[in-house]
Amino acid sequence: MTGSLGVPSTWTLPKALRDRLGRRVGCQRLMAADGHLLLVLHAPPGADDDERHGRFFWLQPDGPWLSSGPGDGISSLSRHLDEYASLVEELTEEEQAATGPEGYFAVVKRLNPVRRAAGNLHQVLQEAREASPDTRGLIDTRDRAYQIRRNAELLWSLTKEALEFEIALQSERLAQNSHAMSLSAHRLNVLAAFFFPIATLSSIFGMNFQLGVEEGYGLWPFFSVLAAGLCLGVILRSFVSVPLRSGKLPSTQRRRSRERY
Repeated sequence: MTGSLGVPSTWTLPKALRDRLGRRVGCQRLMAADGHLLLVLHAPPGADDDERHGRFFWLQPDGPWLSSGPGDGISSLSRHLDEYASLVEELTEEEQAATGPEGYFAVVKRLNPVRRAAGNLHQVLQEAREASPDTRGLIDTRDRAYQIRRNAELLWSLTKEALEFEIALQSERLAQNSHAMSLSAHRLNVLAAFFFPIATLSSIFGMNFQLGVEEGYGLWPFFSVLAAGLCLGVILRSFVSVPLRSGKLPSTQRRRSRERY
């Protein structure tokens, strides 16, 4: 049977330790009193876990390790570290298999709480080692916790860099697509500007424009209007095709920009 926090009800913890336990597990920490050591640790967290599940390891002054989980002794603490190591290894495989921002983001989401928990786990074991330097097995578990923490932090850095690279690559692709679309729109505007005068003249004179054939003038009125429209189209096209100049800001505007920032 266990208590409300997961502490076995059969444990006869000193009152000084039991009074320091709250209603929730709280952070990972080491509590010491009268030669007793109580490690309050967290089970490997999941990405969507709102609360942490506590695991308790009690070292009596003249007795063995006791654990709230399966098994006793230092081996129970080693199995606790095994779960963290397996989870980091699993996330490493997921990072290697990720191929896009979604995959890397999923790894980061799962890895972030594991990285923090592994760091706090190593800190607690370091404090336990300093509080009980004669306890066998604490050195190995402390060193292994450090290796797990280091692997988690390295994986975090690699995954975050890969995620940032994928985001930058996607942004570059979007910029290239936007540039291609802007060029297409510019060509369309140039084409529309070239034929706009002809369309305007056709709208003004209508579909019943007299070519002059009936009066014996030939087709020169038609070609005159067409030539005038094309000339106006070339002139209008030259204005549309003028590139934007990246001129310098006026001195007053530059000064205001510097003052603003």
